[in-house]
Order: sequence, then C-alpha cells, then structure tokens
Amino acid sequence: MTFAQALAEGFTALKIEALVKTPREIVTDLATLRDPTVLKILSTTAVFAAPFARNAICIAHGFPRADVQGWIKLFAIWFSYKLANKFSRLVAVSDYVAVHLRSIFNLKIDSVIHNPLSVEFFTPFDVTGSDRNYITFVGRMHVVKNLQKIMPAVQRFLEARPQYKACFIGDGELRDTLRYSMTHEPRIEFTGSKDTQDVRDFLRATKIFISGCETEALGIAYMEALSQGCSIVMPASGGGLEIAPELIGKNIFLFSPSFDIFEIQAALFSASEADVSLPELADYTPTSVAAKYLKLSACSD
Repeated sequence: MTFAQALAEGFTALKIEALVKTPREIVTDLATLRDPTVLKILSTTAVFAAPFARNAICIAHGFPRADVQGWIKLFAIWFSYKLANKFSRLVAVSDYVAVHLRSIFNLKIDSVIHNPLSVEFFTPFDVTGSDRNYITFVGRMHVVKNLQKIMPAVQRFLEARPQYKACFIGDGELRDTLRYSMTHEPRIEFTGSKDTQDVRDFLRATKIFISGCETEALGIAYMEALSQGCSIVMPASGGGLEIAPELIGKNIFLFSPSFDIFEIQAALFSASEADVSLPELADYTPTSVAAKYLKLSACSD
C-alpha cells in the first residue's frame, strides 16, 4: 500500500473525497491544480507541479544522498523542495528528515507529519496465535539497506538458534547476489515481493524484524512490523527512532551505525527474548494523519 493510498483511506474515513493520481495526471488537470477549494498533496516528482498549484502541500519523504541518487538527481530533488518552499507548504515525514533538510539543504519545513499505516495493519488478530520463528526483512534490496552488513550477524544468530529461519522479502539490485551467496544456508529464504496482505500475514509469524538502513526517513516497514507484534532490530539512527521511543529496549533493539557484528548479534538475541506485544499506534492511523494535513491546510488559508 503506497503512502498516497493509505492517506486517501484517511480522508475517505473523514468523509472527504480523495483521489490518487499520478504526477502526469496531476499536471494535465490544470483546472483542479489551480482550484483553491481542492487540497493537493504532492509527493515525489509531483512536487514539481507546486508552481502551478493553489492550496498545495508537498511531502519530503526523505533527503537526497549523493552516494545513492547521484549529484544531478540530488540537485533536482533539492530544487523541487525549493519550489515547494516558494509556492506551497513543505512537510517532512519525520523530525530526522526535517533536521537534515533544514541544516544541510537550507529548506523551510512547515510541519512534520509522520506517514500513515494502512488500515489493513490495524485488523484485529490473536497476537499469540501462531509460532513466531522468523527473522524478517521487508523492503527494496538496495545497497542503502545494508543487507550485506547485517547478514553475517543473522547467520551467526541462526547457528545459535536452530528453531529460527530468516526471510528476506522484496526485490532489488542486490537480491540475486545475496541469494546466490546464501545458497548454502537452507534456513535463509528470498521470496521476492509480496502484496500488502501477504506481508501482513507473514509478519504475524515473525519474531524479529531487522533492517540496516541508517538513514531511513521514517520506516513504514518498522510500523507494519510493530503493529503485528514483532520486535525490531535496527540501527541507532534514522527516523524510525521516532515511531515508538518508549519501546526502545523493550521491543526495539538498536545497534551502532558502525555495524559491529557483535552489537547486531546481541540485539538479535535480546529481540528473540522480548515479550510479544502490540504497541499503541493510534497516531499512525490513516484518519489521524489525514486530519493533520487538514489542520495544516486550514492554518495556512
């Protein structure tokens, strides 16, 4: 479920019609773009439409990295955010993102509004109703996720805990390389991408959700995992630290961005011993998040 679709769920629940359009569809519907009675929430490349829009809010889902996007794309992203500053309002999805955009890129952030978690992840279920014997990763298998750095600790953990398996869900540039390097590990699976409901159901069989991205803007996957009773192992960096700080040391276990194998291994062992519980995530419902965008729009009228 994309950010736009989840946010649309929230507006619909508030009895406000919400349409999800591609950037191409947005820029070709100039009448709607110029209509001040219609709130436009522009994301990714749609932010370039800000100069033509009235009553628009633009979303910064992260901050550009030269080592990931390259300098040309980095400049393009920065320029789109500058357009948002001049012609609309700019929202960051976490304080972590806001700090970088303000301090490094000299941008004004009008508000910080965390991303919504799709309603599918709020479906009631028996949190203790199934065996949890998986370490799971869900996401794009790109170098930025640092899977190659966390894999050795996962392997050591599996050697010490034979009842566990590991599953890496998603596609990306590193998937084949990682899969081929783990052919000798029968308890490590690479499944490719799954739809939202399949991911949710798999997380209900997962004890530990792991990620290695030290510059994660917020981490929808973290929220999805917590909502299904998983414990989290993650770097002590990034916007994910904002999701539920009260759970750090209880259901969220951190390791240094140095990726020390012993720290990651220790975090995995701590997570495996944590009680299964469902945290309070009411602030991340689509309705709650949509209401925050409406409030920002009203304050700016």
